Amino acid sequence: MQVVSISSLKGGVGKTSVTTGLASAALAAGIPTLVVDLDPHADATTALGVQPGSKLDIGRMLKSPRKARIQENVAGSSWVSNGSSDGTLDVAVGSAFTGIYDRPDLGRRDLRRLSAVLAGTTAYELVLVDCPPSLNGLTRMAWSASDRVVLVAEPGLFSVAGTERTMRAIQLFRQEFAPNLAPAGIVANRVRTGSAEHTFRLAEMESMFGELLLTPHIPEQANWQQIQGAAHSVHHWPGDSAKNSAKLFDALLQNLLEGQSALRDRRQR
Repeated sequence: MQVVSISSLKGGVGKTSVTTGLASAALAAGIPTLVVDLDPHADATTALGVQPGSKLDIGRMLKSPRKARIQENVAGSSWVSNGSSDGTLDVAVGSAFTGIYDRPDLGRRDLRRLSAVLAGTTAYELVLVDCPPSLNGLTRMAWSASDRVVLVAEPGLFSVAGTERTMRAIQLFRQEFAPNLAPAGIVANRVRTGSAEHTFRLAEMESMFGELLLTPHIPEQANWQQIQGAAHSVHHWPGDSAKNSAKLFDALLQNLLEGQSALRDRRQR
């Protein structure tokens, strides 16, 4: 089971959109996938078409992680039940309750809470953790449970600077808490191909981050809010724009998984 955190220290860069795009690609590829919605805003839960019910949300599972019984409390995405696929795409439902852990002073025991929750399942090949846009307790809890971290950035000045800070934060976190954690790479999101500023910042990101800047880049898509508002998979949304985005997320997921396999091979050697 590969656990991948989707992170950014700057809000508004489309982190949840990348999470749901990768989830859509995984579902289309037949990869059993769990999305853990750690953001207290629970936007990934909404986009994946999950309604609040009687099951425990991820915040309450974190409260008693060894008793959480995650497999009994995950909810199936409506992307599966509406006939888009017969694969597996489950959600550890997000809620504002997780906010009690989004503090800068969590100790080692608290940082292991998500790891303990995920230890209760072997039903998935891929776990995507949608983190809040901060470096407080929830993001560090996610990193502690993860094999790799995907960073999301727009090709803009503040976002690129935030990505550089996040890379430094990952290195420090590895040294202190998670020596096996590795950056999976950086996704350039909401790219405007006709923008001179975006072209300049992409070149800057390539210079700064090299091979860590993943391909393909994800262009700005006018109807993305509509797709998410309808709680629909991008792979089953009509129109050429959605089809092109689906192909990009397919390629991005493949590059991500191939990078994980290469990392595992290096560790085994």
